[in-house]
This record gives sequence, C-alpha cells and structure tokens, in this order.
Amino acid sequence: MPSLTRLFPLLVLSGSAFVNAATYGLSENFVGSSFYSNFAFQAITDPTNGRVNYVDETTAKSKNLTFASGNTFIMRADDTTVLSASGPGRNSVRIQSNQQWSTHVLVMDIQHMPQGCGTWPAAWELGNDWPNGGEVDIVEGVNDHGVNQATLHTSAGCTMSGQKQTGTTVGTDCDANDNSNAGCGVQVNKANSFGPSFNANGGGWYAMERTSSFINVFFWERNDGTVPSDVKNGASSVNTGNWGTPVANFPDNSCDISSHFAPNNIVFDLTFCGDWAGAVYSSDGCPSDCTDYVNNNPSAFTNAFWQLNGVRVYT
Repeated sequence: MPSLTRLFPLLVLSGSAFVNAATYGLSENFVGSSFYSNFAFQAITDPTNGRVNYVDETTAKSKNLTFASGNTFIMRADDTTVLSASGPGRNSVRIQSNQQWSTHVLVMDIQHMPQGCGTWPAAWELGNDWPNGGEVDIVEGVNDHGVNQATLHTSAGCTMSGQKQTGTTVGTDCDANDNSNAGCGVQVNKANSFGPSFNANGGGWYAMERTSSFINVFFWERNDGTVPSDVKNGASSVNTGNWGTPVANFPDNSCDISSHFAPNNIVFDLTFCGDWAGAVYSSDGCPSDCTDYVNNNPSAFTNAFWQLNGVRVYT
C-alpha cells in the first residue's frame, strides 16, 4: 500500500453537499508502452460468462490486439475472425495493474472506449478475495445503450444512503450476493458519458477518489470548459476540492468503507454478451441473438477498442 501524502486537508462546500477534499501527489503515470511493464495480461476464463477469449500478452501483441504509439495505448478485440459455435469466444484483452492502492485518486484520460452491440467494456478496481476486497466499477455499460454507470460491489452489510451527487441512484444494496449482484449503482447524467456518443465527442476524463469515508466518481467531457486544469494537464498533484460535485457519491453513512474495501488493482477489459450484455441484448434493440451476432459479425467490432491517453494514480 503506497504511503498517504494528503496535503492541506479541508472541508469544502461543493454544490449542495459538503465533501471531504484533499491534495494528492502523483504516484504513478501510465502512458504508452509503460502499460506493458505495469499491467498483467489476464488470459483467464471470464467470470461473467462472456463470449470472449482473453489472450496473453504475447498473443495480444502478435495479433495486434494491443499496441502503444507515443503516449497512447490501444487494446482491442479481434475484428476479422468468424467464430465456430463450439469453439472459444472472440479474442479480447483484460489487463490488471501489478500494484494495489487503498486511499488514492485515479485519473483516466480516455480517448475512445469499446462500442457495439454485444460489447461489455469496463474500467474498474478490484480487491483480492472478491467480493470481500470490494469492487469499484468506474466505467461500465453494455450494447451502446444509455449512459455510464458507476457501481460498488461488496460483501454483506454495505448499503448507500444520503448520497450527494449529480447522477441518479439506481441501486442502494452493494452486497454482491443480493439482487443477482446488481450492486449499488449510479447512472451518470450526461449523454456523452458512454459508448458512441462518448467516442464521437473525443472521449473525456474519468476520475475516482477513494478514502476511508467515501468513494467519489467524476466525469468531464473532452470539450467541457469546466475540466479542472490539474486533471486536463496531468499535473504533479491534484486538489479534489476544486472538482465540484461528483457524478457518483458513495459515502460511509451505512457502509464501513474501510472494512469492505481492501487494497485494489486497476482493471481494463472488454467482454461480450455474458451475464449483463447478453441478458439485456434484445431489449437494447440489438439484432439476432447475442452469441450468434458475436460469432458471425467480426467487422461489427472494428470500433471495439480502448484508447488510453494516460492513467494516473495520486496518493
């Protein structure tokens, strides 16, 4: 666990809510090829039962599913292969940071996220011994439908109340064993927060602040004039007190954050169909059957890629 360097702690008024805020110093700056040395490629069976085949680093490089160009890192799905119904799923990539963090701020400069019917992209944090170590989904959605949703998944005894945010609460029970693991989610109140609209707008910045008393998620569109300068410029320190009201606020009013969240790793992935995207595939207006569509329409996934301009951790 990295040492805490929270300078100038204060209590500020943000929107209609008082929120704790602090200045954090830059600890890690992942850009371009540094993702290869700081993240592990997880060639694992998808725990969400997706129609996916997560490949190792050697395969990802040889098939051009990941590559770095300057400060940009790309990770994408195969978009050329028609799959056999009895064979493995569509090749894709899942990476996890080698390091873990507790109290910290994560800032992600995302130029493009995977899009398309059948897709289920996520940028998130995960603790050991799931769900006891906690999970924070920062960017997540399926089938290009709707806006981004930020969600917590925990062990029993964590619920949300008294949230102060601009987003809309869609669940208050964080227990992964309840409600088919729906978690306690908050939908972002901006149309450009997810999928094709996010990409067409040039992407933007997502940030997550985690302390022992709250977890906050922030979002700024690429051309939003209110993007804090420390976020936009990748500064050597950030002051969350200047960031305004978060899109999602998960306070400790009815959840002991410290006991439900262990040190977490950062994860980026892209799966297909599975427990969420497959379950709502037809109702999201997508064609055919999800598995059949993923198997037989590789060109539909030309835009199923992450383009990361930088991922920064502040402690």
